[in-house]
Amino acid sequence: MTRTAADLLPPDPPLGTALGVVAGSGRPGPSRIVAPAGTAYIDVGTLAAAQDGPYPTLLAEPSLDGLLAAGRPAWREVREWLASWLADPERLAPYALPHAGVVPVLPFTVADYVDFFACEQHAANAAAIAKPGATVTPNWKHLPVGYHGRAGTVYVSGSPVLRPSGQRGPGDLGPTRALDFEAELGFVLGGTTSGPVPLEEALDHVFGVVLLNDWSARDIQSWESRPLGPLLGKSFATSVSAWVTPLDELAGAWTEPPARDPRPLPYLLGKADRGLDVTLEVRLNGDRLSTPPGGDLYWTPAQLVTHLTTNGAPIRPGDLLGSGTVSGPRRDQRGCLLELTWGGRDEFALSDGTTRHYLHDGDEVSIVASAPRPDGGRFSLGEVRGTVLPAD
Repeated sequence: MTRTAADLLPPDPPLGTALGVVAGSGRPGPSRIVAPAGTAYIDVGTLAAAQDGPYPTLLAEPSLDGLLAAGRPAWREVREWLASWLADPERLAPYALPHAGVVPVLPFTVADYVDFFACEQHAANAAAIAKPGATVTPNWKHLPVGYHGRAGTVYVSGSPVLRPSGQRGPGDLGPTRALDFEAELGFVLGGTTSGPVPLEEALDHVFGVVLLNDWSARDIQSWESRPLGPLLGKSFATSVSAWVTPLDELAGAWTEPPARDPRPLPYLLGKADRGLDVTLEVRLNGDRLSTPPGGDLYWTPAQLVTHLTTNGAPIRPGDLLGSGTVSGPRRDQRGCLLELTWGGRDEFALSDGTTRHYLHDGDEVSIVASAPRPDGGRFSLGEVRGTVLPAD
């Protein structure tokens, strides 16, 4: 029997050496860096201090900011050390925090947020929806297209999303009628640069991967994005998973990039030009809508980093790069409602008997993902989740 993408997503797989930050719920106390382990969180800072772990001062900080600034040699050392401890759970009992009483918070300070448009299937579908018969713009296959987002409205998974208002057309101001999600991968950067980053060094600046939902108000976005934008249609909220999966944890997920025509310019080519075979799953109010394939992205993580810095723009610890909507060739692989409903033309039914074109108030969107391990197993990249609240 052929396995579907959904069959590759186990119900409660391990998270590997993912790192996050939790804070006390309803009581004072500093936030702390943790690693998820079964039904508990491991207090990584306390473990490092007690067991002569690497960089105990950085791991005792209230966020991942210091670790992101430390660079790849430090990231690799911390991951290898943590993996050895997670392999022997019995030793971790003194450093375990129960889930009750703590809540995950945004694990790092977002320095800058850039959202790309790296999936050809999504770009082609969006063009055809906007104008039947249209295809990707002439520049799209020559460079990774993106826009600069708003770092201050990046929220951790579980944060509610307020339905935004804006201009929906000429003389028409009000709450969006076309609220959408976008299933994406997010790349968390670290270290610092003072100029362009060559492709062979690009992945040295990628600390890890988060799941990302770039919430979108399609009617506001469509009206304002002529000729620039998007602005208000995107800037109200972007959600990320509470856990950052280190890039080294994804060693078994690397895959060859798709065939490209025309051939990209030399600065975008090299051994680091590799994709990630990550399978996403989107659920709306518990109903599975689609399973977008991350391995289908046309532009790869290294290319995004290199292109972003080609003009001399520096990298700062905490920079966040979104892949743009991940979509596959089948309808059940589309990563947003714009594509699933073909611009709001086609409605779909949920298991509770209701129908949708776009999101309703009270809807909960959940995106999970898994990736292959080198040994053939799979592990989870966590979840990004949000519930829509009515406009003010």
